[in-house]
Amino acid sequence: MNRNCDWLSRKDTKAVKKLHYRAEISTVLRSSTKRIAAMAPQQTFLTLNTGYKMPQLGFGTFSTTPYAVEKPVLWAIEAGYRHIDCAHIYRNEDDIGRSVRKKIEDGTVTREDMFITSKLWCDKHRRNDVRPACEESLRKLGLAYLDLYLIHYPVAFKVAFTLAIFRIHIKEGQKFSATNSDVFEFEDVPFEETWQAQLDRILAICKIPPAVNQIETSVNWLYQKHIDYAHSKGIHIIAYGPLGSPEIMK
Repeated sequence: MNRNCDWLSRKDTKAVKKLHYRAEISTVLRSSTKRIAAMAPQQTFLTLNTGYKMPQLGFGTFSTTPYAVEKPVLWAIEAGYRHIDCAHIYRNEDDIGRSVRKKIEDGTVTREDMFITSKLWCDKHRRNDVRPACEESLRKLGLAYLDLYLIHYPVAFKVAFTLAIFRIHIKEGQKFSATNSDVFEFEDVPFEETWQAQLDRILAICKIPPAVNQIETSVNWLYQKHIDYAHSKGIHIIAYGPLGSPEIMK
């Protein structure tokens, strides 16, 4: 490649290499998405305890940089995915929203066809921070509502992503969600990454029970005890990394 770029400055050469790298990533991602879609069964749905239906097969967007996520989301929707899993901390909601809106605008899907999930980050657990955080995700996605809004992790951080922990009990967030859900633009109030004791405390005080719990569950890490307990309470499990999560280990 250097022989072909001798006439470029060092800065320009780096830029060209970066473009080639991005093209290679896009090719790999598109190929992977098509292979997964080809293996996937016809889309099926789970009925949540709220009565709403959630597509059983979801497309995760963790650890994807902005330039690497927009096209894969387009391809995923074209391939039949209707459940897109996002989060504030992934820092790519703008690009995901742009892809979703493109497929709505070109008639591939309607907004009602899509099931969009986002997540509340750990520095926004205070009662007065929840709604603004949700609205920020909606603004970035360019959507009027979310279908599912998860507490990303049941531990509260101080602002600016430090690891110092506030003394904010998870009950406070649940009470806020339960008593104000009628004015929110999302339908369900689930919790991610909770253990059985936490789930019991939530169920003891909530007016609206959690609809789902998202945990790391895979062929190598089948958390059957938690799955069975959640099912006994009418709560569905969403598995992240169902085929493993090598990126998390880097």
